[in-house]
Amino acid sequence: MISTPDGTTDYDARLRAEAAQEPDDVAAAGEPTRETQIIAIYGKGGIGKSFTLANLSYMMARLGKRVLLIGCDPKSDTTSLLFGGKSCPTIIETSSRMKAAGEEVTIGDVCFQRDGVFAMELGGPEVGRGCGGRGIIHGFELLEKLGFHEWDFDYVLLDFLGDVVCGGFGLPIARDMCQKVIVVGSNDLQSLYVANNVCSAVEYFRKLGGNVGVAGLVINKDDGTGEAQAFAEAVGIPVLAAIPANEDIRRKSANYEIVGRPESQWGPLFEALGEAVATAPPLQPSTLGQDQLLGLFSSETTGRDIVLQPATMADMRGRHVAVAESLEVVYDTV
Repeated sequence: MISTPDGTTDYDARLRAEAAQEPDDVAAAGEPTRETQIIAIYGKGGIGKSFTLANLSYMMARLGKRVLLIGCDPKSDTTSLLFGGKSCPTIIETSSRMKAAGEEVTIGDVCFQRDGVFAMELGGPEVGRGCGGRGIIHGFELLEKLGFHEWDFDYVLLDFLGDVVCGGFGLPIARDMCQKVIVVGSNDLQSLYVANNVCSAVEYFRKLGGNVGVAGLVINKDDGTGEAQAFAEAVGIPVLAAIPANEDIRRKSANYEIVGRPESQWGPLFEALGEAVATAPPLQPSTLGQDQLLGLFSSETTGRDIVLQPATMADMRGRHVAVAESLEVVYDTV
């Protein structure tokens, strides 16, 4: 190794020369990539999450956004409305089949598009043959192998079953996989019960240091009675949109038609929803106790006036009850 007059080597000199160089300008290295918003949508099964998401994602894409819709419900029906009733091959089923054949899964095997919306279904186990929550976890493991964190989208919308917020179904909340949560509900006790549970899960993980918040509530099949609006006010989240209980919407949805088109009568509604979804900040909600939740509804609707009557052993045994002789010894006191 050659030494310089000051006693340093050529290697030392090269290191010093490299250290003296100014770093490249960040902007000159290329255009910055977009920041993806990952949004998890929760709601009671059958409340209209898939309907809402199909139309929302379609509208967003028509407005020039890059959107990926991922169905995370074991029913695998998130994308059926988007694709006119056709079902997508699920990631879990496709992976199992191709693994058995010694083949690798590619994006083209599991991701499909329509008018700018990219969509896929995670899937789940067959009935009675596995845990749906574990299937969700396995599905996301497969997505990571396909490069999920390198994909370039404006929005990734995750459709999650809200009836269960544990295990894989609570994954986005528990592991900060999304920036915010949106709940879909209606003016009925069961859907608001589920929405309250989701808010409770978010509140719990926020206390543990999580960052996910609830951006708001979408009221589907709104009949104007106001319970869902009252719920949103009580837990401290905004109503992002109220989709009316309308026969035209019901009929077109049943026929797998997209109503969230810019040129349709419902276009402005879904365009406003898209804007609200994009800009609503994640909030830490409060949650309601059972009596508070029931208090949103009239007593005739919920049966709040019912009094709990304790059962007796005689009630439990019915006609077979037998009165046993007491073995208690009673002592006379003097």
